[in-house]
Order: sequence, then C-alpha cells, then structure tokens
Amino acid sequence: MSFFNSEIVRAEMTEISELQEEIYESIFRFPSMDREDKIGHLNLLENLLKKQQVLYTRLSLSDDPEAKNMKKKIMDSALVMGLNPDTDMNVIFNNMSKILEAMRTNIDKRESDV
Repeated sequence: MSFFNSEIVRAEMTEISELQEEIYESIFRFPSMDREDKIGHLNLLENLLKKQQVLYTRLSLSDDPEAKNMKKKIMDSALVMGLNPDTDMNVIFNNMSKILEAMRTNIDKRESDV
C-alpha cells in the first residue's frame, strides 16, 4: 500500500491542513488577543508542530517513493529558508517547541506585570 493511501496518514494530513487553516485565520490578530486566546493559539501551534513531527518521522521511516519525495520537498523548502542541508529536522522541531514555550512564559509574565 502506498504511504499516502494509509487511512492513518490521510487522517493526519487532514488534521494538519485543518490546524494550519485555523492558525492562519487568526495569526494576524495575535498581538491584540487576550491572554486566553493567545494561549489557545499557542496550543494550536503546539498541536500542529507535534503532528508535523509525527508525519515527518513517518516519512523518514517509509520506503515508499512518494513519501521519500515529500520528505525531499520538505528538505528543499528548509534549504530555501536558509537551513543547512545537514540540519536535523528533529532539532528544528525541538527548537520550535522551545520558542512556543518561551512565548507562553512571556504571555504569563506580561499578565503578572499588569
């Protein structure tokens, strides 16, 4: 069975797409959101990041040519964004998680300063 014919993979990709759409709809309102909405937005981002990491791991473990091609496209996109060709995507995912956590801490800090 092809990688992308898997019901699990298709469901994950649908969830990723829906999360991306939901995030993009509100991203420009982030600065004016209240604390709860900001935390909710960060939770969506965190959920998206985890799902992307799982999908990337699945792509990396698959021998399916279509999966390998998608992984190559992801790496090509990373290169266009300025990442080194030897970059470990798991390091990127971990760094992005740390950024989200720092944002969450900053939101809480600003709330306590008010």
